[in-house]
Amino acid sequence: MNASHKPAAVHSQSGVQTADLPLSESVRDALAIVKRGVEELLIESEFAQKLAASEKTGKPLRIKLGLDPTAPDLHLGHTVVLNKMRQLQDLGHTVIFLIGDFTSMIGDPSGRNVTRPPLTREQIEENAKTYFSQASLVLDPQRTEIRYNSEWCDPLGARGMIELSARYTVARILEREDFTKRFKAGTPISVHELLYPLMQGYDSVALKSDLEIGGTDQKFNLLVGRELQKDYGQAQQCILTMPLLEGLDGVEKMSKSKGNYIGITEPGNTMFAKVMSISDEMMWRYYDLLSFRSLAEIAQFRSDVEGGRNPRDIKVLLAQEIVERFHSRKAAEEALADFNHRARGGIPDDVPEVLLTGSPLGIGQLLKQANLCASSSEALRMVEQGGVRIDGATVNDKGLKVDAGSFVVQVGKRKFARVTLS
Repeated sequence: MNASHKPAAVHSQSGVQTADLPLSESVRDALAIVKRGVEELLIESEFAQKLAASEKTGKPLRIKLGLDPTAPDLHLGHTVVLNKMRQLQDLGHTVIFLIGDFTSMIGDPSGRNVTRPPLTREQIEENAKTYFSQASLVLDPQRTEIRYNSEWCDPLGARGMIELSARYTVARILEREDFTKRFKAGTPISVHELLYPLMQGYDSVALKSDLEIGGTDQKFNLLVGRELQKDYGQAQQCILTMPLLEGLDGVEKMSKSKGNYIGITEPGNTMFAKVMSISDEMMWRYYDLLSFRSLAEIAQFRSDVEGGRNPRDIKVLLAQEIVERFHSRKAAEEALADFNHRARGGIPDDVPEVLLTGSPLGIGQLLKQANLCASSSEALRMVEQGGVRIDGATVNDKGLKVDAGSFVVQVGKRKFARVTLS
């Protein structure tokens, strides 16, 4: 590749040199922190040597996390990797929060069986506006390097893109499981999708990263970065993959599109109630991936539950920890009080006021128009399941016509509206 197309430091080794160094107790402790809750650390012995070299030289490691701004809001699933970044930050290393404004225009095909629609520049810029401010609820913004991959991807141009593509084979790209499945099924794969792993890998070259963090679905892309660094004459980054956090349903990964998410900017009361809605079994998964409590403390919690303690008590502690992290201790205390109030059949203080017309109005339409259900069919299902109340009384009749008046309508445990119908 022409020099003008190369990142500034491709001629030199990235990060610190990693001669075979003995591991001090502090390095072993740091390695234990890094490995907590991870799915895989490749290659662990290499990373241990990077930590040892960093301790010896005083030069921090460069830790990279890339996120494509495909949606404007972050949820707790995103914070699994952000939490790991914060731990590395607290260990004294340089964390790089990379916003994939260029790669978003390609669309990450990871785990997809169809082509992801590319985003426009305008959509990307709008989504990116809130990304770092939300990430700063976990990361220390004063110690975080913010980068955009358009810095080095835009200057590549057509010639640079061709020369970069020459460094990797189609056969290697097609080793990726989702591409293989689509190819065998005859599902179209666009050429631009094949470029995505290359562009993400090129980010690692540009940033001289020592460690790249991502979800398990990103493993292939992360390994491409490692291979490209070798091809450019750099020391290769290590790879750390984190599990994908299941959502509130306990099955699918947390996703806003699936509606099973806990947003990190949601009100404290909402966050608290959502955490309390997860199963007792899933609670331990959330503790492992989201809590900052020590492993010993979590192990004691497990022992307490096995000894007969109500798991609800332990779940309350988790809900309070999460609300306090993204809001405040006061908000966590208020959320607990609000949750207990609702559990006793009480009505929360922040019930939205809704004005409707058209009485008498069918219960399905009323719940839909009050934004308590997405559709009238969903509303009727909730009635069937006994999940709808008006002024505390359960509604059992799907054919109910509601007369004019003012009343509090409740759907499920968390949705309320003070409806005035005329």
